[in-house]
Amino acid sequence: MALTITTLNLLNEYINGVMNRADHHGQNVNEIVLTLVGAVIWRATQDVEVRTYNEQTANILWLTVNVNRYAIAYNHQTENIEIRERTQNGTVIATFNNQTTAETVKQIFNRL
Repeated sequence: MALTITTLNLLNEYINGVMNRADHHGQNVNEIVLTLVGAVIWRATQDVEVRTYNEQTANILWLTVNVNRYAIAYNHQTENIEIRERTQNGTVIATFNNQTTAETVKQIFNRL
């Protein structure tokens, strides 16, 4: 199920959950998360949605830029965050980890 982020409080709750999970399970991405959040806010042209599980926010975010929808999720196997076309199973457009620069994130999101 998806939750539409409509308030700063919901966004804060989601980011805190992602950061807590990244600090625990995703040491490879616990820093780039904040840059990605800024890029999502910058490029979103519609409401952002996040996955929920057991009434808590989870690690999948859906972003729409103009008419194109993207899913952003943590890949446990590669230990990277991926942005995919349309759905969590779509084609991988880019991967991110703590070695990804803010400049690279900006370039990737600028092309969406």
